[in-house]
Amino acid sequence: MIKPRYFIALCLVAGIYASCKNQHKSNSPYSGWPAYAGSKEGIRYSSNEEITLNNVSKLKQLWTFSTADKDTGNRSQNQCNPIMVDGVLYGTSPKLKLFALNAATGEQKWLFDPAKDDTTNNGDPMAYYKVSRGVIYWQNDDGGEKRIFYSVGAKTWAIDAENGTPIRSFGKGGYIDLTKDLDRDTKSFVAGTTPGVVYKNVLIVGDRVSESADAAPGHVRAYDTRTGKLKWIFHTIPHPGEVGYNTWKDTAAYKKFGGANNWSGMALDEKRGMVYIPTGSVGGDFYGGFRKGQNLFANSLLALDAATGKLKWYYQFVHHDLWDRDLPANPNLVTIVKDGKKIDAVTQITKHGYVFMFDRTNGKPIFPIVEKPVPTKALPGEEVWPTQPIPTLPQPFARQTFNPEDVTDRTPEVHQEMLAKYNQVKNRIMFTPPSKEGGWIFPGFDGGGEWGGAAVDPESKILYVNCSEMPWAQVMIDVPKTNADDHSPQSLGHVVYNTNCIGCHGAELKGNGTSYPSLVNIGKKYSAEQVSGIIASGRNMMPSFKQISVQDKQNLLAFLLKIPEAKAAKEVVKEPTSNRAVSSATEKKMLDEVPYAMNGYNRFLDKDGYPGIKPPWGTLNAVDLTSGKLLWKVPLGEFAELSKKGIPVTGTENYGGPVVTKGGLIFIAATKDEKIRAFDKHTGKVVWEAQLPAAGYATPATYSIDGKQYVVIACGGGKIGSKSGDSYVCFGLPD
Repeated sequence: MIKPRYFIALCLVAGIYASCKNQHKSNSPYSGWPAYAGSKEGIRYSSNEEITLNNVSKLKQLWTFSTADKDTGNRSQNQCNPIMVDGVLYGTSPKLKLFALNAATGEQKWLFDPAKDDTTNNGDPMAYYKVSRGVIYWQNDDGGEKRIFYSVGAKTWAIDAENGTPIRSFGKGGYIDLTKDLDRDTKSFVAGTTPGVVYKNVLIVGDRVSESADAAPGHVRAYDTRTGKLKWIFHTIPHPGEVGYNTWKDTAAYKKFGGANNWSGMALDEKRGMVYIPTGSVGGDFYGGFRKGQNLFANSLLALDAATGKLKWYYQFVHHDLWDRDLPANPNLVTIVKDGKKIDAVTQITKHGYVFMFDRTNGKPIFPIVEKPVPTKALPGEEVWPTQPIPTLPQPFARQTFNPEDVTDRTPEVHQEMLAKYNQVKNRIMFTPPSKEGGWIFPGFDGGGEWGGAAVDPESKILYVNCSEMPWAQVMIDVPKTNADDHSPQSLGHVVYNTNCIGCHGAELKGNGTSYPSLVNIGKKYSAEQVSGIIASGRNMMPSFKQISVQDKQNLLAFLLKIPEAKAAKEVVKEPTSNRAVSSATEKKMLDEVPYAMNGYNRFLDKDGYPGIKPPWGTLNAVDLTSGKLLWKVPLGEFAELSKKGIPVTGTENYGGPVVTKGGLIFIAATKDEKIRAFDKHTGKVVWEAQLPAAGYATPATYSIDGKQYVVIACGGGKIGSKSGDSYVCFGLPD
């Protein structure tokens, strides 16, 4: 028997040990990867330093994992940034299966397949060709309940983290329906893509919506993590009496307009209980004559009370957006010292290559932001906002102009050819309103900054961000109306196409690359039934168009496939009833009011598929958040065939973000050349690279288990002509 005084001593020792253990744990809050972007602060930073500049060259592949569900023919993708909690890695597959792995070995613990759950798909296998960029982990205060929240289309699931089964007491048999709780009835597309955050027992979510004029509203919502019941909603298109309502000339805007959604992620200041939420554009991206005004809270950073949804402050980055300049990534929370004063800041990257910084407590800019006059000559009916905000610092991480002298000179022949094409697009100044003469969107519609986001080193206060520098042409055309003398299904279907599809696939149906595939002779690739299913459910990044009326869809099929109306109607009838929703009268009227459309998302590519601008075409950048100075810029990615010809490394278009570590490294895949690289975070020098089975268009995760550091990347490919993949690859130092 232990004597009382010895028992007390043992308890004291145990208490001291536990205290030290907890203290050590609190001093290393970034050794795991427990949330999307690494932490709720969203900084993509790891305190691990087993892998360093001195030994990174020894990295080797430790394991791979595959769910074997890529869809090569349909260009499936996987953009997931997996999370790691208590030695378990959680992530998603191209078809949105959710898995749990032993994070050290890659051995599968369980797999949840939403397509096999009888409450989810209503017999519609096409419903799972969507994108998920990550998942959310939550456990209650005593650790008894552990859940994974993740989205499959419009359904956000609660899954038991221990065994991979749905929590049937949550929401509607295990999920919440993102098309509900919007304070407005809508039949338009809604889906979850990038995960939100959890604050205590509050699950805060955003969503992706259509970008057309009939888009669903993008209101931010919060749910009880246990029950799935709605706790609060923030109207991103304000209702009467709410802040921002008077920034819309149409007093019924909240009943009509959609978008202004959070699709790109959030950041949470857990100590203050504040969540920072970037928003997208208003539906009807390129013509705003029917939505006159400043259009709050589109293109804005919202600071909300995480418990109640109450607005603390906001900042709008683009007023009355006509260029699809939605905020593309989650904010980063960092503490800096400026003028001798410690400031808790929030930073936000943008598609046009800027970094905006604010005091996260009150929204005051860290560096001055100037409202600069912009061109205002526009299409009839448009009312352009006369100024746009430009930060004086930090310095932009992307080029801001595309002039004749910037046109590619890869060869004299290519230069002349591309210069002639360049001169066909007349407007070169940023924020020139859309026109039939055309204007350059540079950096392009995909950035600049994109959904991969930025990484921030909390010790050095340096932000690292990758960037594509690809010009895109924005040219507007009239939306053709119904020919009064031609009421044939194919003619009427052409009108439906021009209203809903022309922006991506172009006036001649030719598309633009694999991201916007050609629809010419689509009947040779897909059956009428398959085309009908894709229209109803979407695929990969294409949204669902289930809001198109049954008659309009019959006509659209007749136009696309050049088939009789009767056959088109037969294919629509085959669809599940739940997928044949009809647009509301308001939504249909909104589409009818749009007189202009963009003629397609047109990258400026030469005949060989290379960007029509002088390199670099993709870069990695380091920005000092204290001084605002751009420290270095290096090419990211390589075209080996050009390097063999003696052309310096050009960089490539890139999707997915960086991770920065205390060990002195930046890990990033993202490039078209299907590699993952490590850079010296001080100089931007490449210090290691490895070939991947498919392009890693995602952000890596890095974590430590028993002192060993791992780096994991999802290799999904599928974008910009890349082959598709379905594997996760893990790297580490040899034992």
